[in-house]
Amino acid sequence: MVEHKEYRQDAGAVDANMDSARTIASVDLPPPNTKRWVARRKAAVVAAVRGGLISLEDACHRYSLSVEEFRSWQRMIEKHGVYGLRVTRLKEYRETRAQR
Repeated sequence: MVEHKEYRQDAGAVDANMDSARTIASVDLPPPNTKRWVARRKAAVVAAVRGGLISLEDACHRYSLSVEEFRSWQRMIEKHGVYGLRVTRLKEYRETRAQR
């Protein structure tokens, strides 16, 4: 009998604010060799650090991130939600901040 691993299509859809009862698991994390950082992958890493699944140091090492880059993801989630992590939105959010 062959065992099949169940693939959850929503594995990347994590609650970066950790408000829901759902906890992040290691299967929710992007692979260490990730090159294309879409918003949901960034949110998964932020949620994993916030939830204590991995440390900030481990996340930065695993994904070749600087602490500054990780903190910027965290700030964008706090201010704008997961959509704030989209690269196409960065200019809009920066312009809004500059107008204040």
